[in-house]
Amino acid sequence: MFIRKFIGAFLILFIAIPILFGVTWVVGLVKASVSPGFLTELPREIIDKIPASVDEIFQAAQNQPRPADPVIRAWFQAAAKTGITPHELMEKTGLLGWMRGELSGSLRQIGEVLRGESPIRSISIDLRPLKNALLHPEMDKYLEGTLANLPLCDAEGLKAWQARAAGFDSQLDLPPCRPDLVLAKDILLSERTRAVRNMDDSVQVLEDIRPFPFDRFGITRTVILTSYLLFLIPAIIILLSVLIATPSPAGRLRWAGISILAGGVPALVLAFGIKKFTFWALGSGYFSWHTTWTTDFGRLVMDKLRWIPLQITDRLFSPVVGVAAVVAVVGVVLLALSASARSKTGVVKS
Repeated sequence: MFIRKFIGAFLILFIAIPILFGVTWVVGLVKASVSPGFLTELPREIIDKIPASVDEIFQAAQNQPRPADPVIRAWFQAAAKTGITPHELMEKTGLLGWMRGELSGSLRQIGEVLRGESPIRSISIDLRPLKNALLHPEMDKYLEGTLANLPLCDAEGLKAWQARAAGFDSQLDLPPCRPDLVLAKDILLSERTRAVRNMDDSVQVLEDIRPFPFDRFGITRTVILTSYLLFLIPAIIILLSVLIATPSPAGRLRWAGISILAGGVPALVLAFGIKKFTFWALGSGYFSWHTTWTTDFGRLVMDKLRWIPLQITDRLFSPVVGVAAVVAVVGVVLLALSASARSKTGVVKS
């Protein structure tokens, strides 16, 4: 009897519980990563909030308490003197309309396909309105106004502009000064045109696939249901282990319940802990951005956009917490059934 319990405990401790822990995390992350809420609804929420955040960054960059980024601050102050906010510029050039129309609409269509509400079909995002917005005359006017608000270049600044015009030091920041306006406009407009020319006209985000499960149940539902089948692996191992370890039904239920709790509770605690720790770290600003960003402007941007990783963390780890909680509940139910079976056995014997 001791040998049987030893073999059962060995299988549970070193095989079943680690596999159950891993499967819980895999299923939770799969559920999060293929859900329409994560792939389509979250990006649409971010799109709606981005213009306001850009305005906040634009305003804060002009009033940084520390002049550690004088070049960036000077450029932002010159742009502010044009009297046009980034939100207004995005609206005038059509960029905001593209984000809330074409981009948001494509994401909505993807969500409908993933949920099985719409037939599977090829969906692509048209980038031509974005390219047109970047080449819009209002963008030229904005750049010209920004350049006009810069002070005249000294010899060193003029040399830097001329070096950029000649194709040298393309990675070096342009100094916040005004050389010959024709030269400056040519440099900025040519670099912008080159960047736009290198962009694709469209990006395909979903292909037309029609295998049996997807067209009937939807991509998201099919992938999630398939991932749940992974629980069969630890379930079979636990079943074989308890059959080896004990002959009584109550004992088997007790062993199975303890095994499932031992795999589900650590997964629940870890997922919940990572989620709350990330919320605390990003929300409170405890972690500075010195390790990732080397400039005050980079840290300012991250401070204003910290809500994005917070929302991503919530959408990513909440399904893991939910799956782990269900696993833990199954363990508790099996323990309750084992206690009930044990009490009934005691009554029968009496």
